[in-house]
Amino acid sequence: MKHPNPLHRNSPNEAKIGLVSISDRASQGVYVDEGIPSLKKWLEQAVTTPLVFHERLIPDENEHITSTLIELVDELGCDLVLTTGGTGPARRDVTPEATLEAGTREMPGFGEQMRQISLSFVPTAILSRQVAVIRGQALIINLPGQPKSIAETLQGLPQAQPPVHGIFAAVPYCLDLIGGPYVVTNDTVCKAFRPKSAQRPVQA
Repeated sequence: MKHPNPLHRNSPNEAKIGLVSISDRASQGVYVDEGIPSLKKWLEQAVTTPLVFHERLIPDENEHITSTLIELVDELGCDLVLTTGGTGPARRDVTPEATLEAGTREMPGFGEQMRQISLSFVPTAILSRQVAVIRGQALIINLPGQPKSIAETLQGLPQAQPPVHGIFAAVPYCLDLIGGPYVVTNDTVCKAFRPKSAQRPVQA
């Protein structure tokens, strides 16, 4: 029996996205994970180009996190990997270290902006240690653990004065620059920014 090629794309701009929820208790079935459903729901509303998801629910173990991120990028061809959970100062929160180990280049602006957004709500946002890295032609970003915070950091605070940009507005152009698919967003949810020279006609 011939197995499908995991690197195959059904359309040129199909984006492969890895969703990784990192939690000891959720991975053991103590409670139901809310991170992956929240990520998936937001992305399906925000992105209009075709998406394929690869989901993983894993414990807070450094080597396991790193190997999962590498598998999603190197073996399954994910263009974008979003993690949720394990980014605080607790001893078991090792997601940032594991992510840095999987990456080849750090993208510090993503973590800086996420903390800036969260500081609009709680002073403890400074305790968050989210990082973002590039591995090959993929972008890997750590997100907060709470569904509300996930949406806020991705989407930003458009009603604030002045408006605060969410991090996802920069993701499509970043993917362009590292050789990924041309991702188009739903402007009513999140308007992606590209310089005019990088914009392409949207194909039906």
